Amino acid sequence: MSASLATVSYIGATILFILSLGGLSNPETSRRGNLYGMIGMTIAVLATVFGPRVTMAGVPWLVGAMVVGGAIGLYAARTVKMTQMPELVALMHSLVGLAAMLVGFASYIDPASAFQMIDGKSVPLTPTELHIHEIEIYIGILIGAVTFSGSVIAFGKLSGKIGGNPMLLPGRHWLNLTGLLVVIWFGREFLNAAPGQGMTPLIVMTVIALLFGIHMVMAIGGADMPVVVSMLNSYSGWAAAATGFMLSNDLLIVTGALVGSSGAILSYIMCKAMNRHFISVIAGGFGTAGGTPAAAGGAQPAGEVNPILAAETAELLRESKNVIIVPGYGMAVAQAQHTVFEITKLLRAKGVNVRFGIHPVAGRMPGHMNVLLAEAKVPYDIVFEMDELNEDFPDTDVAMIIGANDIVNPAAQDDPSSPIAGMPVLEVWKAKTSIVMKRSMASGYAGVDNPLFYKDNNRMLFGDAKKMLDEVLAALKA
Repeated sequence: MSASLATVSYIGATILFILSLGGLSNPETSRRGNLYGMIGMTIAVLATVFGPRVTMAGVPWLVGAMVVGGAIGLYAARTVKMTQMPELVALMHSLVGLAAMLVGFASYIDPASAFQMIDGKSVPLTPTELHIHEIEIYIGILIGAVTFSGSVIAFGKLSGKIGGNPMLLPGRHWLNLTGLLVVIWFGREFLNAAPGQGMTPLIVMTVIALLFGIHMVMAIGGADMPVVVSMLNSYSGWAAAATGFMLSNDLLIVTGALVGSSGAILSYIMCKAMNRHFISVIAGGFGTAGGTPAAAGGAQPAGEVNPILAAETAELLRESKNVIIVPGYGMAVAQAQHTVFEITKLLRAKGVNVRFGIHPVAGRMPGHMNVLLAEAKVPYDIVFEMDELNEDFPDTDVAMIIGANDIVNPAAQDDPSSPIAGMPVLEVWKAKTSIVMKRSMASGYAGVDNPLFYKDNNRMLFGDAKKMLDEVLAALKA
């Protein structure tokens, strides 16, 4: 394949990637967006494998690597449960960071990286061009190392292998600042080193960057993990863009910039949804391990809970005119989304207006609940964002909360001393009756107790969400 044809292919792939991002912004067009992305990636891979930079001797190695990687990806896609999607996404981000690191070291070691092709001839880089290339390598490895180690820790936290408590070391901000200054100083040493003699400062910087990535994510509490996922998504995009600069690959630069910028915008949206500042999340988020008792301090809920049975829940739903369902991570854990859809169909057939209220940070990653509901074939036109539904709760007969906690906590509005004070929440307590489905009275992922449970108009349906919803469905059909 000629260089011009490869360039045209890259332009086509870039257009398809942009269309893919546009399609993924809406559930109704997400399938088409995924298709655009797959076609664009296929074109990009073929243009690279058969492009002018790859010799025929290297094609079998690349094809073999693609077969192995594709098999692993196919196996993961078929076996990973929907509840494991957040940690899978974090793990994929770590691979992008690792790739950026390896490409950076390979580019520095490879003697051919000091040359460029001009009119089919290999010409040495000028001192200025070589300096710029070394800066690209240094920054690329730096971003890749932070992304890799941070994503591995995020994977551990999301999968429960590492606790959700924020690890706040004494003087952690000074540690970070010291690390940054050391990285800058070794960057100067790296650029001043003779060609091929800068491996030591490069390795020192990599170790510091790996430790920074670990420290950064370990300091972020469980309640901020959805923001961390989108933040690492942004980092992985910038790591890919840095790799593109190292390899002089325009497609990687553009694609990485698209992912990096969209991830940054999503992180901003997530922080806004939680009334958090991005810097405060990085500096150390709030939250404890899921299911822990609430920490002392702040206004403590008072009163008794009012339990309810599945049959009584079915009766309330049957007599309702307006119902809003608020799904949370508990629904994902119980894999109850299909039963929820069956209940929704049955109620809508009886003339009940059923809608779903989605909080931007429900679950463990952005769009987690939307994905689950789409998997269960819930119609897109009855799924609404928090801001679209909050004003409707006073006219709602039943607000049914399935495994959600922090996102429906009235303490965010009523208790200025609460760790989640000011966080926008779904105002389910304003409905005539709210029904919370939980296994126990344990607090949510932020480790904050929920006064909603003790309100007079609230009912607690205890038990596994799937089992309880099956009983509700059976009672509705009876």
